[in-house]
Amino acid sequence: MIRRNTALHSILHLKCPYCHEGAFFVSHPYDLSRAGDIHDKCPECGGRFNIEPGFYYGAMYVSYAIGVAACVTVWVASLVLAPDLPLRVLIMLIAGTMLLGGPLFYALSKIIWAHLFLRKGSERH
Repeated sequence: MIRRNTALHSILHLKCPYCHEGAFFVSHPYDLSRAGDIHDKCPECGGRFNIEPGFYYGAMYVSYAIGVAACVTVWVASLVLAPDLPLRVLIMLIAGTMLLGGPLFYALSKIIWAHLFLRKGSERH
């Protein structure tokens, strides 16, 4: 079990990188009309999430890494569980994973990026 008030717990539950309690996103990742929308400040501690324009562009690299990890995981799992799986089925599995996991991967990349640079004790106002 992951302890509360840790970065991993906060990332997996999409919580504030400062206090680990307030919501980071306006809505859940699969609300596609609000996908990726974050609060300007934490509803609990008041920590700023938008510290400068373009801050979250770096999350693209994190999103890429998450996507590659997901594709490799599906590929290795298919080799282990179904070694005779046709290539077109494997491609459809990987594409389906990326399509269905895309909103979650996007949200995780933003929250991980925030946790890398926004921490307790850093500038909050």
